[in-house]
Amino acid sequence: MDYHEFDPRGLIAEAYNIEGIGTPECRAIFFDWALSRPEGSEASEIEALLAAYGGKDPDHPMSAVLRDGLSGAARPSGRRGGARGRRPD
Repeated sequence: MDYHEFDPRGLIAEAYNIEGIGTPECRAIFFDWALSRPEGSEASEIEALLAAYGGKDPDHPMSAVLRDGLSGAARPSGRRGGARGRRPD
């Protein structure tokens, strides 16, 4: 099966196919997808996935999670913990 170039494993696409999936499961899938992306990936990838998959089902929980990712809700606050958080940059 061919998936979107920014979703090569099909994680986001398959989330749209899971009947009865909820927001918490979609967030976990999104997190897994985000961790698998190369460093330096941009919000344009999320926009492309939302256009490719979310346009067909804008009310799907994954569409909401992708929109949250675009708005910055899924971005870390910049706070670092542990020893790195105590050391000056």
